[in-house]
Amino acid sequence: MSDAPCSLTLGRDTGGIRRWGRVMGLSWALVEPVVVINTVGTSFFDTALTLAVYNRTLEQADGQSDHAQALSAQFFLIHQTLASLLSLMSTLLLGHLSDRLGPRVLLVVPQIGSVLAKTFLLFFMLFQLPLAVLYAGSAVYGLSGGSPGYWGGVVSLAALSSEEGRRSLKLNVVDFCSGVAGVLGGLLSGYVYGIGQSGVALILTSLALCTLGLLYSAFLLSYPIPSVPRGHSGLQKAAPYDRGAVALLFSAMILFFLGMTGAEGVLCLFVLKPPLSWDSVWTGYGRAATSAMYLSSFLGVLLLSHPLGDVELILLGVVSNCTGMAILAFATRSWIYFFARGVMMFACIPMPTIRAQLSKIMDSQMYGRVFGLLQSALAVTEVLSTIFFSSVYPRTLSWYPGLCFLISCTVSYLSVIPILYLNWRGIRHGCVAVLDVDHSYHSINTAEG
Repeated sequence: MSDAPCSLTLGRDTGGIRRWGRVMGLSWALVEPVVVINTVGTSFFDTALTLAVYNRTLEQADGQSDHAQALSAQFFLIHQTLASLLSLMSTLLLGHLSDRLGPRVLLVVPQIGSVLAKTFLLFFMLFQLPLAVLYAGSAVYGLSGGSPGYWGGVVSLAALSSEEGRRSLKLNVVDFCSGVAGVLGGLLSGYVYGIGQSGVALILTSLALCTLGLLYSAFLLSYPIPSVPRGHSGLQKAAPYDRGAVALLFSAMILFFLGMTGAEGVLCLFVLKPPLSWDSVWTGYGRAATSAMYLSSFLGVLLLSHPLGDVELILLGVVSNCTGMAILAFATRSWIYFFARGVMMFACIPMPTIRAQLSKIMDSQMYGRVFGLLQSALAVTEVLSTIFFSSVYPRTLSWYPGLCFLISCTVSYLSVIPILYLNWRGIRHGCVAVLDVDHSYHSINTAEG
């Protein structure tokens, strides 16, 4: 009689363990914690890097703000170009490896490079090393895949772990998590920067967070592997797809990114000079306002996806971004800056929505290569945009520093052309909707035979 209660208790315990295992298995399958941890860490790093470089160049310029701005713009041009160019080769290689070995490679390796790169900034602060040392950190980060490799892995994993009908929402959730983490990092970075020796506590916290994200990705996160029929390789499994649609979606993303990324890079220097003259706390507020656009964009997709559809959402995002960027060109007070960021509340909608549509027309066995290629194309775009805007900005400081933001507005508006053409082509071939949030994109393929 005493054995029965024991066996019953053991059964309850075993069932509880199984339920706990299922819950924990679900949480370990989510890529969002990696995004949150790394975004906060990266936000801390970006603030520390911007202020450390500007303060050093201000010393070299004997306190002359315009000269320091020009030196900082030149530094960030070389720093960003080095990381982006070196990431081209490594991202394509990691993309091919991820198609064979799974997305773990594409997600983990860039994080290793990120942790190593941040240690260079720490040594720069502690030992008063020359600015050239930071170029070595940028090179290490680029050789490990850099931001293109990391986000290629995030998008691949998010696409693999979501149903096709909910993929647009899934990728916008990832962006939402990045935005919330960016707001948190932006609000805290200015205060952490002032703890102890300026910037050291901030970069140490950044290193700790990024190391935690790396350990989670390498040892705790579970990675879904696309099923491949026996006797078939990933290349044989890949189905034909509409190359014209892929090219149009690529071009739309590149044009939008071309105008956006270069101007955002210049903006971090624009707010440090008169008339805004922000300190570390205001710089943190500015980064938080920028990251808040991810939150408002996610809410926009959640509330407007059914009445509008993807075409309208993408156009809304482009108009929101470009209008806000045009207002920034005339920002002479801090409230104008934050008003412009409010106008840009839907600016983050186009990128994840277009990525979701790309994933719907591609075979899952090609995600690593396609998203790796996309991120590499965006890396080249980022280099060209950074070179252009970093070259224009110092030349306009004396008469109209906001010109860069008007140019950004004009270039990003061009991204609506391939989207509208793709929609018109779908209607011409008898498709009800070319870009639809909850439906597949294969109607284009069917219409074109």
